[in-house]
Amino acid sequence: MLTCFFENGNKALDGLRHVTVGAIAVNEKQQILLTKRAENVINGGKYTLPGGFLDRNEDTKQAVLRELKEETGLEGEIIALFKVNDSPNRPKEDRQNVDFLYTVGVIGGKEKTDIETSRLEWFSRENLPTEEEFAFDHRDAILEYLDTLR
Repeated sequence: MLTCFFENGNKALDGLRHVTVGAIAVNEKQQILLTKRAENVINGGKYTLPGGFLDRNEDTKQAVLRELKEETGLEGEIIALFKVNDSPNRPKEDRQNVDFLYTVGVIGGKEKTDIETSRLEWFSRENLPTEEEFAFDHRDAILEYLDTLR
């Protein structure tokens, strides 16, 4: 759990929402890259989009490209902001973060995992993991994205 402090030094209440980013990373086959979370992190063993928390010194575009590189080893370029998910009732969320989801084209790098990821896999709509296999609400966002392509 994150501990946040306001500029006056007071500790923020646990209900404070944070900004997160997620990469809908696509390849030339229009497959989407998912990470399988390492067992030692929250929702370990479940699939998710590459992403994470916004750092203080970056904007959301910089953050999503950094998170993609950290968690997958891949470099990307922003295609578009797909969605800002600011629903306070997001399913499977303990902190109710505000999530900026970007579509990202992979332009380089070499696939690798990090301390937060145990595996990387590319999926088409037909072979997406089930809802129960996903952390957070990323499967819903992926299906919404794929529907926009039709």
